[in-house]
Amino acid sequence: MPDTDGQRHAAGGAISGGVAAGWEPVRAAFEDNFTNTDEVGAGVAVYHRGAKVVDLWGGSFDEDDSAAYAEDTLQLVFSTTKGVAAIALAICVDRGLIDYAAPVAQYWPEFAAHGKADATVAQLLSHQCGLYTVDGPITLAEALDWPTVTARLADTAPRWPIGTGHGYHALTYGWLAGELVRRVDPSHRSIGAFVQEELARPLGLDLWIGLPEELESRVSPIIPMPPITDPAIIEMAAKFIGPGTPGGDALTLNGAFGTMGEFGTSFNSRAVHAAEIPAANGISDARSLAKLYAATLAPIDGVQLFSAETRERARTTVTPVGESDNCLIVPTAFGMGFMTSTPFSAFAGPECFGHPGAGGSVAFADPSRDMAFGYVMNRMAGGLAGDPRAQLLIDAGVACAEVSDGR
Repeated sequence: MPDTDGQRHAAGGAISGGVAAGWEPVRAAFEDNFTNTDEVGAGVAVYHRGAKVVDLWGGSFDEDDSAAYAEDTLQLVFSTTKGVAAIALAICVDRGLIDYAAPVAQYWPEFAAHGKADATVAQLLSHQCGLYTVDGPITLAEALDWPTVTARLADTAPRWPIGTGHGYHALTYGWLAGELVRRVDPSHRSIGAFVQEELARPLGLDLWIGLPEELESRVSPIIPMPPITDPAIIEMAAKFIGPGTPGGDALTLNGAFGTMGEFGTSFNSRAVHAAEIPAANGISDARSLAKLYAATLAPIDGVQLFSAETRERARTTVTPVGESDNCLIVPTAFGMGFMTSTPFSAFAGPECFGHPGAGGSVAFADPSRDMAFGYVMNRMAGGLAGDPRAQLLIDAGVACAEVSDGR
């Protein structure tokens, strides 16, 4: 892929990388984010028809501008990790190790406690099981210990009758999906090991759930969301995502990861980076995320992660259209672990599947355009999805793809 424009200045550092001919508008949108938003350090990548057409990075490694945001910089991507876990589970489905329609307890017998015996894998992955937190208090140390947190979840009662609604399992989704991967994998690998051996190494990705200590210096620290000062917004936030609310408990695991006002701070710690939190602590870069999703559409470097049949099943929305999320209040939509397009997270349109992350990161595939997209950043914006910086880049990519396709 030729670098059509060389380096351009960004706040704190140069914009580096390249775009293929015809994809210059994505570079322009990336530059615009540094000029017109509070972007600090970021990366964006796009694959189209199996080829990498955008790979850009730039800005500052941290808020102090101690170094440039470089080609090898790594970034924690919060809930964008959920899509990685969904891909791992889909590989297991494709290999006949697990069936979306089967009861979870068929693979994880302890899960049957408290009336969950009939809950299906599909219901679990689409946030319909009412397990957005655990019963009782839990410490951060307990949450970072895989056997402890998964045992607690198996012994937790659903917060609503399973299948009667859905609510965002902001943290628990990853342990639930990851434990299923571990249970059905013939080698009983952790999901972190599974992702390394089945996704990252075959595709040559910088992608970890559970980061090795020797890579820690490459991780750009998350710059937390700006504090809320508007009294009306503070009141609304307390009502919907404050302590003791479904949203607040889901996003912090009953406060184990701090208050919503501290959201992001705990995720800069080495302990959190080292743990396996498949809903929230994936560490990667934009090009790896885009390449990963490209390999769900067609072979990339000889690797196709699963069949088209499995992909169609995994990306099909199963939550009722327009149904409000019991934790986030607004309507959301899910397939088999993937978020699908709604106004909450539109991606590039109705055919897309992927996942956004708190503060702005996002990765997805768009089968209708044979396009895959990844965006990562260190400066969190004040939202869980639909970040304007990412959407500007997505819109530019869509326009370029449609020109390339002659639409």
